Amino acid sequence: MAVSRTGDWARARQLLTAGSSRIEGALQTALRREAHALRKEVVQGLTQQAPGGESLRPPSPLTLAARQLAGFNGTKALLVSGALRNSISVVAEGDEAFIGVSRTAKSPDGESLVDVAQLQEYGGPPVVIPMTPKMRRFLFALLRQAGLAGQPRSGGGRGVIVTQTPARPFLRPAFARFRQGASRRFLARVAKELGLGGPG
Repeated sequence: MAVSRTGDWARARQLLTAGSSRIEGALQTALRREAHALRKEVVQGLTQQAPGGESLRPPSPLTLAARQLAGFNGTKALLVSGALRNSISVVAEGDEAFIGVSRTAKSPDGESLVDVAQLQEYGGPPVVIPMTPKMRRFLFALLRQAGLAGQPRSGGGRGVIVTQTPARPFLRPAFARFRQGASRRFLARVAKELGLGGPG
């Protein structure tokens, strides 16, 4: 029994040969798009003070007073200079993507932003600081600026101050919300890249 070919077999062979690289390209493009969408979610969460829909703990009255004395009147958490928010980056390589703060990111004054991000994400332990006369004068100025002068404070008269940075998670809540529907979104992006439909 003889077999006869019909149609453009050369074109069919070309499509099949190019198919795997086309799918790989579609997967990588879809991954990059998802990564940038997650970065946008994190940045918007910081800007709107509700990463993943969870409100950030506002700055304390003393923090706001310190900002005012430094000439900054903003009241949002984690957004004094915008350096932390602006350091959220995407690094996509092959079939993996990193979304977060790079270890090399620095603030305008040279501070490691990955350390700042970790401290804000998880909070820090109590820190006991011996008070110098200059520090005591600054603390009283802060208390006056915050309208807290004359109120009883714990630890007074001991020559030390205890401070602690509370957790203000801005990555984990955004990641958790973004994870919802991620498989469906990713497959739709791949389908779009392959010309099979998908999100606009």
